[in-house]
Amino acid sequence: MNTSTPILFLGGEMNALAIARHLGPLGVPIKASGNSGCWVMNSRYCQQSFPVPEGTETHAHWRALLLGADTHGLEGHILFALNDDSIEFVLDNYDALKDRFILERFDPDLKRAVLNKQDTLDLANQVGVPAPLYWPVSNMEDVRQAVPDVTFPVMIKPMHSHHFVETFGKKLFIIEDSPDELLEKAQLAFDHDLDIMIVEMIPGDDNMATSCYTYYGEHGKPLIHFTKTIIRRLPKNMGGAVFHNTEWHEETDRVGHQFISGIGWRGIAELEFKIDARDGKLKIIELNSRFTAPHRLLIKVGAKTDLIVYCDLTGQPIPKLENFDYGLRCWYPIRDFRAYLELRKKGELTLWQWLGSVFEKRWILPSFSWVDPVPELIRLGQTLRNGFRRLGRLN
Repeated sequence: MNTSTPILFLGGEMNALAIARHLGPLGVPIKASGNSGCWVMNSRYCQQSFPVPEGTETHAHWRALLLGADTHGLEGHILFALNDDSIEFVLDNYDALKDRFILERFDPDLKRAVLNKQDTLDLANQVGVPAPLYWPVSNMEDVRQAVPDVTFPVMIKPMHSHHFVETFGKKLFIIEDSPDELLEKAQLAFDHDLDIMIVEMIPGDDNMATSCYTYYGEHGKPLIHFTKTIIRRLPKNMGGAVFHNTEWHEETDRVGHQFISGIGWRGIAELEFKIDARDGKLKIIELNSRFTAPHRLLIKVGAKTDLIVYCDLTGQPIPKLENFDYGLRCWYPIRDFRAYLELRKKGELTLWQWLGSVFEKRWILPSFSWVDPVPELIRLGQTLRNGFRRLGRLN
């Protein structure tokens, strides 16, 4: 394989680390630009980094870096946008970037649509893929009119998750049964100029969440079929996954490709679903048009989507990947212990049940590497500093 074409990562956290540790040893030159949470910039496999200065807006930094007079020799690099913020940047500057860089394969209009959670559900309805009920709201009057029709529990969900997380430190608000709380939380979101919708909560535990991973090439054919499930999230039903499980789920693959082929998608996709406890049907949650946090797990079991993308973008034969090592898991020990404490408090998980789930099958850690330890040490340091700051505010 010819590995001479360099890759520049824009943003990313654990996904960027996993790709660098996989493609870097194969000889692919890796470079990165991001804020302090972009730990790959400290990896031994990152040949050059362009940190976003403290207090500088990421898009302004990337415009100067990539579209200014001096691009630091980066022209001709493959650009991997590894979080929603960098995807927005690439879409906003698509025409200028495509003349200087090798961009991932995608339709700009579709990629922007799936970045919007409500547009994603609209697309699902158009191609006959089951989706949660939702109530579009643009202002408080819309919310008040929707309240009589809302069936609790519901979520106040942002159109664009990364803006919501930056503001509130969480992905969404869950309202169990209170119209007053629904109005209060909606007002809070609007006060911060956030676009939101009201979405029904699909009943069922977090272990009913499944994902379909795939990549559609130039001719609209899937180049990989892979699925996984989630064991636990933190917080329950609304946070990030803290225990992933690789498992073949035929219905997830079928419905995922029904959606992808139905909308005419090209490029990488991770579709999240949840099995509805009421009817047993999969309901689409979202589509991530990028490499996701547990990418290291995919690499370990043989679902090397980053290799497929690299070969496709450099015009090389696409490796045929199948016969994956299903059963391997990815465990976030500290966060999963906190998830256990939350579930124990609710009376839903005992210590022995938690330990049993942890040691039931083989697992890997999401980011630690003996041969590339610095990024993990920096991440842990940032986590400890943030924890001490929170304690200081409480005191």
